[in-house]
Amino acid sequence: MHDIWNPWHGCIKKSEGCQNCYMYFLDRQREKNGARIYKVKNNFNYPLQKDKAGRYKVKSGEQLRVCMTSDFFLEEADGWRAEAWKIIKQRPDVSFFLLTKRPERVAQCLPPDWGEGWENVFFNVTCENQKRAGERIPLLFTLPFKHKGIMVAPFIGPVSIKNYLAQGIIEQVVCGGENYDGSRPLDYAWVKNLYQECVAVDVTFCFIETGTNFIKDGKTYHLPDKRLQSEMAYKSGLQYQGKRIEFKLQMPQDLFGEEEVYHKHFRDICQTCGSRLICNGCSDCGLCQQKKRP
Repeated sequence: MHDIWNPWHGCIKKSEGCQNCYMYFLDRQREKNGARIYKVKNNFNYPLQKDKAGRYKVKSGEQLRVCMTSDFFLEEADGWRAEAWKIIKQRPDVSFFLLTKRPERVAQCLPPDWGEGWENVFFNVTCENQKRAGERIPLLFTLPFKHKGIMVAPFIGPVSIKNYLAQGIIEQVVCGGENYDGSRPLDYAWVKNLYQECVAVDVTFCFIETGTNFIKDGKTYHLPDKRLQSEMAYKSGLQYQGKRIEFKLQMPQDLFGEEEVYHKHFRDICQTCGSRLICNGCSDCGLCQQKKRP
C-alpha cells in the first residue's frame, strides 16, 4: 500500500496481542521467519524517493503508517532509528503514524532536537485488552508528542478508556478484530461500548474490521474474507468523525509547486470500507479493478 513505510521488518512478540501476529503468519506463508529483524534497504528512504520528474512519490499532506511489519521502538532497531528520525524531519509536510507496544522505551529513543514533539508525528499505543490499556495509556500521557491516539487491535477482550478520554489528550481511537492463525473472537458489545465512550467526548472512532470471528447477540459469525470484514464493520454504523486532528504541516523548499499537494480521493469500492474514515485515500494501484475481471 502506498501509505505504509516499513524501514525495517520483523519483530519480537511483546504481549497477548502478538500471539497470532499477522506478520508472522504472512512470513510463514513465504517460508520466512518473522522474528528475523532486518533493515529494508530498498524501502528505507521511501518518504524521500522521487519519480523521474523529480517529484516526491509521497505527496505533501499524505499520512504514512510506519513499521506495520515491526515496531518503531523495537530494541533491535536502535541502530537504524536515528536515520529514520532524520527522514521524518526532512518531510515536515507529511504526517507519520507511529504505533507501538513499547511505550516504556520511547523516551530514550527520541532524537536530541525533539523538544515537545514534532507536528508531523502522530503517536499511538496498542491496547488489545484492559490490562494493556492500563499499562500503556498512562505512559502515552507522559510522553512529549503533539498528537496521540489509541489502537485497540487485535481487540481480544473488553476495553474501557472512558477515564482516559475525559482528559482530552486522545485524538483518535481505532479498533479491529483478529485474523489468520487461531483468531480470537471480537464481540460487537465491546466495540459498541468503546464507540459510545468516544462519541461522548467527540473523539474520532473507527471500527476497521470485524476480524475472522465476530460475535453479535450471542451468535458467532465466521468471516475469513477481509473485504467482507471491513464491509460488516462499516455497516455496523460504529464510525464517528470527532474533532479533526490539525497537523500543522510545513512545506519543504524543494517542492515543484501546487501539483505536489495530495488530494485524497476514493473509488466506488471504498464507499463501504470500514477504514475509510482514517484512510489515506485510493492509491490508484488498479488491484480492485483486476478483482472485478471474470
